[in-house]
Amino acid sequence: MRDAQPCTIFLSDYRVPEFLIDSTTLKFELGETNSIVRSVLELRRNPESDSQDAPLQLHGTELELVSLSIDGRELAPSEWSQSGEQLSIAKVPAAFSLSCETRLRPQDNTSLEGLYKSSGMFCTQCEAEGFRKITYYLDRPDVMSVFTVEIVADQSRYPVLLSNGNLVATEILADGFHKTVWQDPFPKPAYLFALVAGKLSVVEDQFITSSGRGVDLKIYVEEKDLDKCDHAMLSLKNAMRWDEEVYGREYDLDIFNIVAVDDFNMGAMENKSLNIFNTSCVLAKPETTTDAGFQRVEGVVAHEYFHNWSGNRVTCRDWFQLSLKEGFTVFRDAEFSSDMGSPTVKRVEDVTLLRTAQFAEDAGPMAHPIRPDSFIEISNFYTVTVYEKGAEVVRMIHTLLGPELFRKGSDLYFERHDGQAVTCEDFVLAMEDASGIDLRQFRNWYSQAGTPRLEVSGSYDKRAQTYTLAVKQSCPPTPGQTEKAPFHIPLAVALIGDAGQLPLQLADAEINTESADNTELVLSVSQPEQQFVFNNIKEEPVPSLLRGFSAPVKLDFDYSRDQLLRLMRSDSDGFCRWDASQQLGLAEIKRAISALAAGQNVSPDAEYINACRELLADTSLDAAMVALMLQLPSEAYLAEIIHPVDVQGIHQAREALRKVLAQALKGELSACYSRCESDEAYAANAEQIARRSLKNTALAYLMLLEEEQFIALAIQQFESSANMTDRLAALTYIVNSESEYKAKALQRFYQQWQHEPLVINQWFQVQAMCRLAGTLETVQGLMSHPAFDIRNPNKVRALIGAFCGQNGVNFHREDGAGYRFLADQVLVLNRSNPQIASRLLVPLTKWRKYLPAAQQLMRAELQRVLAEPELSSDVYEVVSKSLQDYS
Repeated sequence: MRDAQPCTIFLSDYRVPEFLIDSTTLKFELGETNSIVRSVLELRRNPESDSQDAPLQLHGTELELVSLSIDGRELAPSEWSQSGEQLSIAKVPAAFSLSCETRLRPQDNTSLEGLYKSSGMFCTQCEAEGFRKITYYLDRPDVMSVFTVEIVADQSRYPVLLSNGNLVATEILADGFHKTVWQDPFPKPAYLFALVAGKLSVVEDQFITSSGRGVDLKIYVEEKDLDKCDHAMLSLKNAMRWDEEVYGREYDLDIFNIVAVDDFNMGAMENKSLNIFNTSCVLAKPETTTDAGFQRVEGVVAHEYFHNWSGNRVTCRDWFQLSLKEGFTVFRDAEFSSDMGSPTVKRVEDVTLLRTAQFAEDAGPMAHPIRPDSFIEISNFYTVTVYEKGAEVVRMIHTLLGPELFRKGSDLYFERHDGQAVTCEDFVLAMEDASGIDLRQFRNWYSQAGTPRLEVSGSYDKRAQTYTLAVKQSCPPTPGQTEKAPFHIPLAVALIGDAGQLPLQLADAEINTESADNTELVLSVSQPEQQFVFNNIKEEPVPSLLRGFSAPVKLDFDYSRDQLLRLMRSDSDGFCRWDASQQLGLAEIKRAISALAAGQNVSPDAEYINACRELLADTSLDAAMVALMLQLPSEAYLAEIIHPVDVQGIHQAREALRKVLAQALKGELSACYSRCESDEAYAANAEQIARRSLKNTALAYLMLLEEEQFIALAIQQFESSANMTDRLAALTYIVNSESEYKAKALQRFYQQWQHEPLVINQWFQVQAMCRLAGTLETVQGLMSHPAFDIRNPNKVRALIGAFCGQNGVNFHREDGAGYRFLADQVLVLNRSNPQIASRLLVPLTKWRKYLPAAQQLMRAELQRVLAEPELSSDVYEVVSKSLQDYS
């Protein structure tokens, strides 16, 4: 065990800062053995603080302090003290200038926080608390300052020197050095500071704002990647235009820079005017990038750009309010992506992530509200709860208010709080004030953890021609929260008759939010039990519930098979139609589990097979939607539904059902594959992406039959395809087959793409996710491959993360070898990159869900990790909470 437990930080302990920093001047002298940072801070006591005689306490860690002075007078060592991450100066004036010089070694910074080197380039990552690794500072988001930054470096090694804001000066210095000076006119917290210095090439464009201003757009990459920037640039321009049209938000500076970095813990970072991106989120071209990769670039570029207002101009007061910027911005980027592609497919993809990853987090030891009450290490709270569930909470406000009032509320929020660091309460209050709608009970979504459950039943009174929906809501206990107050839940509904949706008239019209055609309503579920009575219903309907997934809840309704088939075939709501297909698939998997346990063959219902056949034959449907509906519920989702989780049993039943479906639909699948083939030039548009998705779904089923003709089809697609989507799909199916071509395919793929790191990450991932026996040994062997580097987060995620997090059948080997492997890697990374280590640990934290033998093995590995004497606070928080009894 470690000698001392890290301290817990509580939201209830928040106090305003005792000092403010009006201006920050930084000078960086970047060198090969060390770098010097000189800072000048203009400080004054905060008039809102209750402690007007408090000492100055600055944050700093892993710094070598060279000098410290106040108003030009150097302080003696006796005038300051240091403990942990705090440097204290006991006596300071009411207003003063603090000068500080620190020495850093960025080349040794493996945590990738603060100032570090990536592939010979200097770069920074300061969110959440990385700036304290650069200089001593009030490193908290509610301290906002105007920054001026001077960068000096060897011009031959680092010809490009970038920071936030506008470039105000450049100069050639003696001995081959040069400098740039940057000034950001907008006050910002230190977490939004950025610096990049390196040998980079640039792609340039311009955007004309709605007011007629020209904004220079620049994407900096290594020279070899110049041909992979067009999609990111187009996505940026589309996002800028969309934000003006939908939110009225115009960009506020004359330049917007993006830099692609290979070594990066996150996807991207919204530093004011200098966004730093993981290469995987900015580089894209058809030969090297899949459709999913293109969509990810589009979404992440938009997300970081949208942060310029929802995160930068208005930022969060403290890190407990992280969802204020992230939840709101994820909602914004999801709506943007919906407008750029297929809204239904985007919604289904988002719901799938919620149901597998976020619902699992809600049910586990790390469950927390979207605004947590406490944390040990803030980096552990960059979670699907804060981001994705946070976005769903904003979406519910949008649903309750409607688009016009929501826009009015967002305008008021930006106007009221521009240039401020605020709270989630400020956001909700702006929505209330703009709309006049009471959201007091709705605030429970911010303070309560867990996934609410709606139990719904329906009854039809033929004589009275009424249909009644009875709704009960509940929420299970979560760590620290045994009792939950009722949530305010928007439940979107329609009633489906023989000829389609029926007109809806509620007996109590006051709780009615109507659509234009009065066939869909949003019911306000706010009590533990409620009834909603619909009048003038002339036939017994099938209820279409939670349309568009109107709330992040688990819904229980005892649908019959025939009712689900009707919804799957004819519901006008794309989400509900897909969800019906998933419920039918879930029922068939449960039947398959029972059949295999009884030694019987798997035999799906004939009507279910016919419904799948109809989907394949109907060319009028969105091909991407058909592909999603044909895919059975994932093993990750099944692990959230079936308890205790028998990983091997679920996998065998699901695969057996897939093979039976493939055999029954072989002709239709073959015809579908042929119909979706095309030799037109690649485009990352919705129509082509949908067609490729359906084609590869068909091929995935056909490859299960292990017939020579389909193996040959996959090999042909792998060898002849000019785009990475089709080529990687074919490689995946070949790797998961018994084909003798497998080794050759992997070798050819590596030889062709060995100089493209992002493609090789996909090569690692395909092998790590292979469902065949022996994959763990394959992964262990690949860790010694020359292309693998455990210091690179992308490679760690592609190999270790993919195996442990997405390959359940092999990770949960009955001998526990998968668990030991993950614990070993966490202990290695704990010493070099604690953020990545703690995120990798997540699969082990779910140990309580599995069969007793698996529980024992997983728990033993968690205890082994906890026994590490030098455990980081990141890993300690996750592993210790995982072992606590929170029932």
